[in-house]
Amino acid sequence: MSSQSFDLIVIGAGPGGYVCAFRAAQLGLKVALIEKRATLGGTCLNVGCIPSKALLASSEHFLFAQKHAADHGIKIDGVSIDVPAMIKKKDGIVAKLTGGVAALAKARKVTVFTGEARFTSANTVSVVGGPLAGAPETTAELTAKNIVIATGSAPVELPFMKFDGETVISSTEALTLTSVPKKLVVVGGGAIGLELGSVWARLGADVTIVEFLPKIAATNDDDIVRNFTRLLQKQGLKIECGAKVTGFSKGILTAERDGKVLEFPADKVLVSVGRRPYADNLNLAAAGVELTDKKRIKVDAHLKTTAPGVWAIGDVIDGPMLAHKAEEDGVAVAEWIAGKHGHINWDLMPAIIYTEPEVASVGLGEDAAKAKGIAVNVGKFNFAANARALANDAGDGYVKIIADAKTDKLLGAQILGKNAGELIGEIVAHMEYGGSAEDLARTIHAHPTMSEAVKEAALAVSKSAIHAI
Repeated sequence: MSSQSFDLIVIGAGPGGYVCAFRAAQLGLKVALIEKRATLGGTCLNVGCIPSKALLASSEHFLFAQKHAADHGIKIDGVSIDVPAMIKKKDGIVAKLTGGVAALAKARKVTVFTGEARFTSANTVSVVGGPLAGAPETTAELTAKNIVIATGSAPVELPFMKFDGETVISSTEALTLTSVPKKLVVVGGGAIGLELGSVWARLGADVTIVEFLPKIAATNDDDIVRNFTRLLQKQGLKIECGAKVTGFSKGILTAERDGKVLEFPADKVLVSVGRRPYADNLNLAAAGVELTDKKRIKVDAHLKTTAPGVWAIGDVIDGPMLAHKAEEDGVAVAEWIAGKHGHINWDLMPAIIYTEPEVASVGLGEDAAKAKGIAVNVGKFNFAANARALANDAGDGYVKIIADAKTDKLLGAQILGKNAGELIGEIVAHMEYGGSAEDLARTIHAHPTMSEAVKEAALAVSKSAIHAI
């Protein structure tokens, strides 16, 4: 067993952890990175963001070939799917990216330890076992003045309907199915459920989304959700909101709504009702790290825990469980530890649902602003009036800009449409410096591009849109 000393130990090699480690190494710190998986990248690269986007892309290609190619004068006969080949393609992308992270760690001289981390004190960590803690013995004892906890999150399990990995599955298993289920019921109408439900619906599954809340994608404005719901239903997804799941037995998922029992036949049930912070087996008590009432690690405004020299970032602390949020946390903490001026604006954290069309949002929505008593002006512009969108078969949806009625300062935006996740970025940039709707409207946008819809929506805030009545 080795005993080594570092300037910084990072526990968890997901987007938050490895980015924190790499930034700290850039700033001259001697860094150790501990990961229980055999590969780096955490949930995001291995069984989350990246593989799901790969399957979304593959399923979109299949849907285009099957239903839309003929509209473009492209004749394809006998279109069929090879799910194992699709999974192999996805696995290849994951392997390339996780391998790339490993190469970056080596290039930046970050020392990687494989195994589970356990605190023995506030500045000492033992590494136990190998990949996924396959061996029980301690393989290394590491000490550092600063330690960052970046262990991420895990899928929430329903107590009355536990994961069995075969019929009742989490997002992890939904990414590795080798055949298309006949009937897939998705419990939860958030980003994960809608994305994976879309994948398998495109490939031929009969998909039903069962959501407890009154609407899917619940953090978005009602008008966005209404139109989004309509478009998903048009694609064949069945959506049941306001339904409380009560159990699953003999191929039937049951739920209740307004005192009535609902039954949904299913040969696969994907439970995607959220994620929980994952700090299992860390022995936090030995370090003096306290949790909040919601079982997240308690931190201050600079992400310091209750233990001296111990920090926490990403999904294990309060805030949205988003990979890019974890990355920003990680960069800021690395800079603070190195004596620099780290910066995070948690109010400008974009959120995206990568269906087709996508839904992207940042800042305050119209509904939230009005609920807070903030007077707003709203500008909308439909992609149906955007030349590039029509050329791209992307006329569904619109851009919505929310600005303060008194100052014109941008308060938020929501986009329903193709590539919404790419388009939201420029709005975030304008909001970062406190820009106004007029600032955004007067920014030159190339023609023809879908980004012109952002400009037009900003113009519409002052009822000045050029290409809309």
